[in-house]
Amino acid sequence: MNDTVDKLVIFLAKRDGIDKLVKTFQYVSKLVHWHAERTSPEFAGRAKKWEVASGLSRKAFRSGRFLTGFNAIRRSPGATVTFRLLAILSNAGEMVYFFFDHFLWLSRIGVLDTKLAPRMSFVSAFGEAFGYIFFVVSDFILIRKGIMEERRLVKCGEEGSEQENIKKIRVDRVMRLMAVAANLADLVIAIADIEPNPFCNHAVTLGISGLVSAWAGWYRNWPS
Repeated sequence: MNDTVDKLVIFLAKRDGIDKLVKTFQYVSKLVHWHAERTSPEFAGRAKKWEVASGLSRKAFRSGRFLTGFNAIRRSPGATVTFRLLAILSNAGEMVYFFFDHFLWLSRIGVLDTKLAPRMSFVSAFGEAFGYIFFVVSDFILIRKGIMEERRLVKCGEEGSEQENIKKIRVDRVMRLMAVAANLADLVIAIADIEPNPFCNHAVTLGISGLVSAWAGWYRNWPS
């Protein structure tokens, strides 16, 4: 019990930890609003306020986050030209997402002209979708390389060092699969802003996608 509490404290001390918690609030309240809209309009209205407040607070908390993408591009050595290009494209898309998200937040709270919100939302979502596509491609390539390396190590025998390396590869694969799940879920949410459609914009689709993203990120950021 104490170990779990300690890990929770460490998790919530991280910027990403708080973000995943508030993201859970945001998309749970979206699903609650959808479920209660017809049967209990008053309760549904409260859930909607919780959703909006959570979404706006996440945007405020992410202020300056676009600089992490710039830093990732600057520090990424890139084992090959392909991986360096993928790193540049993915992080550049994420930089656009977080940078224009600032203006979206300011327009939604009334500091900037509220008419700017749809345009800022489109640009931010487009950058997000663009970046996530290349993050997913990178992770799939690395997962494939990990599987090939694991097979090679299994053929080599049962030595302790090889078993340790196999364990690391498997842990890395799980983490990358969690990243892929989160990025694909966020891609659905981004598409809902870029090209609204009945499937992506449905409250259940958005709610489930948001929770998949939040909980996959929760898993990845949880202290080992």
